[in-house]
Amino acid sequence: MSERILKVHPDDNVIVALQDLEKGEVISYKGESYTLQDKIPAKHKFVTGNLEVGQPVFMYGVLVGKALEKISGGGLVSTRNLKHASSDYFGKTREYKWTPPELKQFENRTFLGYHREDGTVGTANYWVFIPTVFCENRNLDVIKEALWNELGYSISDKYRSFTRHLVEEMQHRSDALEEVTIHLPSSRVFPNVDGIKFLNHQGGCGGTRQDSEVLKRLLASYVDHPNVAGATVLSLGCQHLQLDDLLDEIKRRNPGFNKPVFTFEQQGGLTEEALLQNAIRKTFEGLKIANTYVRKPAPISKLRLGVKCGGSDGFSGISANPAVGHTADLLIAAGGSVLLAEFPELNGVEQELADRCETNEIAQKFVSLMKAYSAQAQSVGSGFDMNPSPGNIKDGLITDAIKSAGAAKKGGTAPVVDVLDYTEPLTKPGLNLVCTPGNDVEATTGKASSGATLILFTTGLGTPTGNPVCPVIKVSTNNALTQKMHDIIDINTGDIISDGVSIEQKGEEILEFCIAVASGQIIPKAVSLQQDDFIPWKRGVSL
Repeated sequence: MSERILKVHPDDNVIVALQDLEKGEVISYKGESYTLQDKIPAKHKFVTGNLEVGQPVFMYGVLVGKALEKISGGGLVSTRNLKHASSDYFGKTREYKWTPPELKQFENRTFLGYHREDGTVGTANYWVFIPTVFCENRNLDVIKEALWNELGYSISDKYRSFTRHLVEEMQHRSDALEEVTIHLPSSRVFPNVDGIKFLNHQGGCGGTRQDSEVLKRLLASYVDHPNVAGATVLSLGCQHLQLDDLLDEIKRRNPGFNKPVFTFEQQGGLTEEALLQNAIRKTFEGLKIANTYVRKPAPISKLRLGVKCGGSDGFSGISANPAVGHTADLLIAAGGSVLLAEFPELNGVEQELADRCETNEIAQKFVSLMKAYSAQAQSVGSGFDMNPSPGNIKDGLITDAIKSAGAAKKGGTAPVVDVLDYTEPLTKPGLNLVCTPGNDVEATTGKASSGATLILFTTGLGTPTGNPVCPVIKVSTNNALTQKMHDIIDINTGDIISDGVSIEQKGEEILEFCIAVASGQIIPKAVSLQQDDFIPWKRGVSL
């Protein structure tokens, strides 16, 4: 893709600038010439011909907006002259045929994962601490500091050294360090336990009973997650989310569940000191059990890949997202599972996805969830059209439909085998749609809840989002971001734009990287930085 511009779909009447283009330039592309009426920054779009007020704009082959004012051919589209518009959608209207990609080097491939007794295979081996209510967050923080520092999971030593250096400078000590001494974390006491994770949250009581019910299902899903070996649960005692209800939900979700789960209730009569000492002592016993798990070969059909975009830009839909989409198609062709979420960012491509559903029943569930979510947003004066952030708009995503049409590309082209509501578990291999907000952390939290064991997260602007139990791999859409924020980016797809690397080649490269991460051979940046973001969705309006 070494051109200066790109027309994504033959039916489009806008063209993407791959580089900054100057006003007055005459741009030729596939036999057509366009005289630019404005300066067109890279990632932004210009119209191919004159548009009158109210006329439609198409990109990715779908309706993405309507003109608010007359736009001359070669003119820049912006929030001033273009408003969001999308087509209506219904159930399944046509049959969908899919030709899977050739697997080539991925035929019979395996990864080294943690085999659980229920048949799932984890890509990591974590122990989780869970509070049933926000009142226990402080106790979790105390335990976290104690365990992380003593068991070799803390990454804060280097920042302690840096702070010590600043204190010594301030005190004008003659023996102040000239350079900061960086201390690496000590060796882990439990080498086969990849981490101890703490799922602090602000729920469990004080909100609606519906919120506590949703939180119960979410926390149960994390305890049951393939990447989790066991859990320690702290409860106050009087909250809405009762401890017994959480344990019942774990068994309802997985009747064969048999991981170690240790529970402690603060109002049960123990002092705080005794409570925390008992929790740490029992967790030690659990960590010994978790440490007996070792990585063993598993077919890549056991991988469950979540796909997510955040901090998106005008290149997301033409570099990183389609490349991840090809990765998704490869994994599905190999028998694996892919989870595509962020329902506000499927606005405008609903009919395409409904038609890709294997049955009309699945399509109707998708339509029902989408319309209910949209109506809820509109009822409080919001709407999917308000989804793009200032950063999105600045970098070329003018309407939600433009953003959504590009975002959907990360789901590839495979048929939709199931549609999952928030916290609903994945049961079918193939492409699954998961109802979550577009919000980065809420979406990744929801994808892990449905069973994703890896998440590919594309970004054009840069975002540090991670997840406590599901390794998150960051994929950059452009070269500049990769260079600027190299400390959080794992894979660069900017060479699709700059050097003509094919979508297929990059998709294969990404799948190879996923296999290495799933095997513990590569640690993603979000994991090494301990970006353990966890935000439950209250099912109120969150875009």
